[in-house]
Amino acid sequence: MSITATELKLNLGKYLQLAESEDIFITRNGKVVAKLSNPNADRVEMAQSLLGVIPADITLEEACAERADKL
Repeated sequence: MSITATELKLNLGKYLQLAESEDIFITRNGKVVAKLSNPNADRVEMAQSLLGVIPADITLEEACAERADKL
């Protein structure tokens, strides 16, 4: 989403809530000057990508040992 700096000033609370779920690009004179985003978004995406990587029938220790054997 892209908004003007003036729009951000007028509705800061609204855009802070929206920034929890999507990036907000702030423009001034038609040029992007800032980005408002959730600082934890990368962590959430990384955790979601790892979901299901370790099979349910193996313990964490066994998975670590298997990984160490491959290195």
